[in-house]
Amino acid sequence: MAANGEEQQTQAGRHQEVGHKSLLQSDALYQYILETSVYPREPESMKELREVTAKHPWNIMTTSADEGQFLNMLLKLINAKNTMEIGVYTGYSLLATALAIPDDGKILAMDINKENYELGLPIIEKAGVAHKIDFREGPALPMLDLLIEDKKNHGSYDFIFVDADKDNYINYHKRLIDLVKVGGLIGYDNTLWNGSVVAPPDAPLRKYVRYYRDFVLELNKALAADPRIEICMLPVGDGITLCRRIK
Repeated sequence: MAANGEEQQTQAGRHQEVGHKSLLQSDALYQYILETSVYPREPESMKELREVTAKHPWNIMTTSADEGQFLNMLLKLINAKNTMEIGVYTGYSLLATALAIPDDGKILAMDINKENYELGLPIIEKAGVAHKIDFREGPALPMLDLLIEDKKNHGSYDFIFVDADKDNYINYHKRLIDLVKVGGLIGYDNTLWNGSVVAPPDAPLRKYVRYYRDFVLELNKALAADPRIEICMLPVGDGITLCRRIK
């Protein structure tokens, strides 16, 4: 009976953020952050897109509201203008970026699924920032290889955000390091991967979490050893690692 009571209490205190990935041990604390500093300041367009995305069957893929707020402020702090996003889904982080960069700023956005992007596009258009977005459908690696072929693209991006297929993060990094400017930032999402990075080998994990965990561990090890960047791993959302190119 006590176990059931505890379970009910846990469920009652669960987060209300759909697609929630916070690593905070206390859901009540996470909810406090959302209700105190995130939701009251969330632009109406981002709120609308978040609520539309919540109804999508794959809503776990969305960027959390607190991470969206963080990205929006970060982009303003570094005065980003030319940016890139790999992995768009319905466009919540994309909208956070588009609202942060200047009117003549640009975002090269890549995703293998245009339908998901088109779910959020009317809201992005209504917010008046769609002109900043150059959306391209398809796998990102061939597109990145084309960009790298043209030397003028080297060092031309202020900020790049990656929230896509974890098994290719290392391959993305090999290319993005040439495209981001010295002093610019690359942000890799999900680098704490549901907390599974510290789970014992025999821990009961969902199949997709177990499958991608080794790729995330490999990425984290590689980033920590890369002398071309300074890194900072933050427990925001599902973990985001910021990489500042220094050479």
